[in-house]
Amino acid sequence: MRMTGLQAFLLAGLSFAGSMPVRAALSPEEIYEKIAPSVLTLEVENSSHERFVGAAFLVFRPGLAVTAWHVVHDAQKIEAWFSDRRRVKIVGLVAKDEKLDLALIEIAANDHPRTVLSTQKPRIGAKAFVIGAPKGMDFSIADGLISQVRELDGVCQYQLSCPISPGNSGGPVLNDRGDVVGVVSWRKAGVQNVSFAVPSVDVPRLDRRQPAVPWPVPMLSTSGSLPAKEALTAQLVKGDARGLSEFRQALAEHAGKRVTLTLETGGDTRSFSFEAPPGEERFSGQHKE
Repeated sequence: MRMTGLQAFLLAGLSFAGSMPVRAALSPEEIYEKIAPSVLTLEVENSSHERFVGAAFLVFRPGLAVTAWHVVHDAQKIEAWFSDRRRVKIVGLVAKDEKLDLALIEIAANDHPRTVLSTQKPRIGAKAFVIGAPKGMDFSIADGLISQVRELDGVCQYQLSCPISPGNSGGPVLNDRGDVVGVVSWRKAGVQNVSFAVPSVDVPRLDRRQPAVPWPVPMLSTSGSLPAKEALTAQLVKGDARGLSEFRQALAEHAGKRVTLTLETGGDTRSFSFEAPPGEERFSGQHKE
């Protein structure tokens, strides 16, 4: 039977579509071998001279890495190294977005491969992998699923079933082809394997054209436009916010346990006993043992 012109066109189109290459899923071993050279472990010293561990990974161009903002926000000094144990200098902060919990940092190295950021939203139930430094165990890989896609506080976040611990923050969340689908951000306190990541599609929102600002990054705007009184007020407000954040984290660490809170105001002291509620944990990293 002779084909019509339309039938021949459709058949040719199907043949072409069938010949399009489909990227095969990688094994966990292949994913680790592909991505580990692009991952950094960060050792952060904050303004209180405490040391923490977090993670970062290379993106966009040589010498540029992304991490979670809360890992580096109070950094006075940062040391970093790759999985081959090569240490590299952190030049400074390039860009940040506090609401998204993202930061771009510049490093003095340009000979390691960069990751590929996925532009597609992952399907719920899709396989996910994380690489980071849980409890200081650097360059560890773990797997799980994309449990759900949620909007929390007006921001889209991916819920993960991957086990996440202090030290994972800022590390990559990968699909089964080794593409980055998210950046590890926080986990729900008192609940097993309920963690969250910032979608990779939000990373390009950061302005990577800005020059790096060396650490310690000034707490106030580098424009210096604030009057002295307003500048002092801004410093105090930031300090109060940090104290409140530390209090919330302390509560989260004791979720479900009976705690006693002592409130001192103007010479008056009152105590309150209650069960610490479950909450969220945003890790600055893992204390250096």
